[in-house]
Amino acid sequence: MNAVRNFFHSIRVRLGKLPRWAQLVLWGLVVLLVYLLPIINPPFLTTTGSDFGAVLFSCAMYSLVAIGLNIVIGYAGLLDLGYIGFFAIGAYTVGMLGSAHATLPLILLVPAAIVVTMISGVLLGAPTLRVRGDYLAIVTLGFGEIVRLVLVNSGWTNGSRGISNIPTPPSIELFDIPHISWQGLTAFVDLETTTTFLKFSVTDSVPYYWLTLTLVFIVLFLDWLMQNSRVGRAWEATREDEDAAELMGVPTFRFKLLAFATGAAIGGLSGAMFATKQQFINPENFTIIYSVLFVAMVVVGGQGNRWGVVFAAVLLTWAPEKFRFLADGRFFLFGILLMALAIFRPQGLIPPKRTVRARKAEEEETEILEEGHAHA
Repeated sequence: MNAVRNFFHSIRVRLGKLPRWAQLVLWGLVVLLVYLLPIINPPFLTTTGSDFGAVLFSCAMYSLVAIGLNIVIGYAGLLDLGYIGFFAIGAYTVGMLGSAHATLPLILLVPAAIVVTMISGVLLGAPTLRVRGDYLAIVTLGFGEIVRLVLVNSGWTNGSRGISNIPTPPSIELFDIPHISWQGLTAFVDLETTTTFLKFSVTDSVPYYWLTLTLVFIVLFLDWLMQNSRVGRAWEATREDEDAAELMGVPTFRFKLLAFATGAAIGGLSGAMFATKQQFINPENFTIIYSVLFVAMVVVGGQGNRWGVVFAAVLLTWAPEKFRFLADGRFFLFGILLMALAIFRPQGLIPPKRTVRARKAEEEETEILEEGHAHA
């Protein structure tokens, strides 16, 4: 792990020495490559047993989930085990207002999903955020299951039958983009397999991936602005020591509620993307096991590091599809790797800088104490 960390550190140092324009060009090329992944179909990344475009859409959608939950867990230090509830509320808002009870266009449905989930986050957080730790985890876990049971038993949500004919984004058919096919390491242009730019259909997931990926970049930018503002510093103070933050004049309850509402809004946005892509939802899409998966993405990536949780969301979504040929054995391997990570890398794959600094300080303090004992 130290070798991997030193490798990435050396790359970061070298990139930091480049001129500003060179860094911008490099980042632009990286972003372009990420957008073109479903067209290029890299032989070592593509999923042969699953639609690669659909897998990439899931990666982008769960990246949104991980960013939102990271605000709650990583920034504010609130253990939320019912995040699937906000995901479901966002999806059902789009379904009910776009198909079941109204026919609003998607351009209005997505903001509605964000607003409704934000309000639900405030309604849940206002009475529950006064408790801490395990008690908060139990309350949020119950919230996620309550949402699912309400969806199952309510006639207004069509119960277990679900909602179909959910509207899709308006299509703008501009031009066709041929895919790249590979024979070994040799690339060929496949003129028979194409993607129509901004044509949203059931048969092609690539435009949905592009749309969701754009939302990921927008949310990442807003996340960066919030973390580096007064709000982000208040969240960090609340996470480290809530009592001390109160003594220093930080209204911790207000900022915890803001974190809960912000995380809920992003969860609602990801749920809206899920609903419009699937065009059909039912309560079985929102079981409690997904909340556990969402928390795993944040913990594996590194709580408080936005890039870490995005990487973990992509990894935990892509890997089961890449190794689908292992059948049920892939889940056994997945569990073993999670156990190994918890033992040897408890701070996550890409921990935030504050965690790295604290770990280094702890190691230096231990070395000083050992040297003192040796001299004594």
